[in-house]
Amino acid sequence: MMVLRAVVEDYIRSQEPVGSASLTKNHHLGVSSATIRNDMSALEEEGYLVQPHTSAGRIPTEKGYRYFVDGLASIIPLSEAQRRGIRNFLSGSVSLQDTLQRSARLLASITGQIALVASPSLSKSRVRHIELVQVSESTLLAVIITDTGSVAQHMLPIGNIHVDDFSSLTTVINNKCVNAPFDLAARYVRDLSLHIDDSNMRIVISSLAAAIDDMYAGEHAHDLYVAGASQLAHKHHANDFAQLFDALEEQAVIMRLMTSLSEEASDCVNGVSVAIGSETHTPELLNASVVTSGYGYDSSIECDESESSLYNEDNIKDSSNEDSSNEDATFSSSTYRSKTSNRFNESNESKVLSCDYLVKKENTKNCIDNICISTLKSSDDYKKSSNNKDISDNSLNNTSHTNVPVAFIGSIGPQHMDYAVTMSAVRAVARYLNTFISHNS
Repeated sequence: MMVLRAVVEDYIRSQEPVGSASLTKNHHLGVSSATIRNDMSALEEEGYLVQPHTSAGRIPTEKGYRYFVDGLASIIPLSEAQRRGIRNFLSGSVSLQDTLQRSARLLASITGQIALVASPSLSKSRVRHIELVQVSESTLLAVIITDTGSVAQHMLPIGNIHVDDFSSLTTVINNKCVNAPFDLAARYVRDLSLHIDDSNMRIVISSLAAAIDDMYAGEHAHDLYVAGASQLAHKHHANDFAQLFDALEEQAVIMRLMTSLSEEASDCVNGVSVAIGSETHTPELLNASVVTSGYGYDSSIECDESESSLYNEDNIKDSSNEDSSNEDATFSSSTYRSKTSNRFNESNESKVLSCDYLVKKENTKNCIDNICISTLKSSDDYKKSSNNKDISDNSLNNTSHTNVPVAFIGSIGPQHMDYAVTMSAVRAVARYLNTFISHNS
């Protein structure tokens, strides 16, 4: 199958049909041109190659690409300059949302393809902190922060309740709900109302439970960040990807596909899943390939020792001090592709919720910002401040986690994409997001 591999590599590089003469010239296969022609004919009969015109060379089929991808035994680690480039680009973000947007732009820049990054799913997230703030005589603001950094706000009606009661209620709720999945947190809060005599307080607690339920059921915080569509259209015939662009408008289709692929990726050795053409089971993607990885608290991706510095917490915190103008750290599609492809060949191995009132009430926004900053800076305080066994260190360590990621990152491009580059880039950014979320949880 050396001939098949050589054909795929050459076609990815040139996007022109590959003939036996060019294989003999560009590869040291150790066989004659006649043998190569015979092998190519056999590969065509077996469905790995196809000849678009009688006088032309061959191009890989979906089956040929699949064999090639399966032959990539390992993903080439990034160079130090490439790792530094990712750190410099992503470390300047000021929030989870900003980090996800930057990640999409970075991945699109590296691959020259469409990059998609989903925000963490609330159904797979846990409660990190709940804060209750009285914003008027009749209104209470509930700020809910997840372990993945998402923040949601809800307005709750209140009756004649003293502000000190909300302080006590906040403590009780956090003692019970911190580190709980959203469905259990709603149940804990609802059960709490059964032990409250004050009718107004019961209304507040029931409203909070309903708000948490709505977050869990509605998935309002599951946004999709997309970048690179225009450059893909400019690089290739737009008509070839017209259906893909239509699918991007219907985000539900893409979300279901890539969520499923990211869950498959968590069981893969490299933590990356590749679906080619019909393997996506999506008519709009028959001419495309999708490379996906999961990220988040429950993701099972592990770091290679050679790449560990990219995800080291000290590097994430301190990388902003590095010279981001360093030429070696500059990330362009051609530079990344050249470096990674050369190493590959040499090795010969195979939605955050929002409320309109925040625009009108700057003091409320500042209050929310202070809550978030305080929570992020002291993530262990809630674990240590209570004797409640539900949130003790032991119970946290014994909490059952699965290998299902909380969200995905992926790249969509033509079937002749540079798989080595794309897989390496997707995995690298996913690992950064893993550590970003872990560091802030």
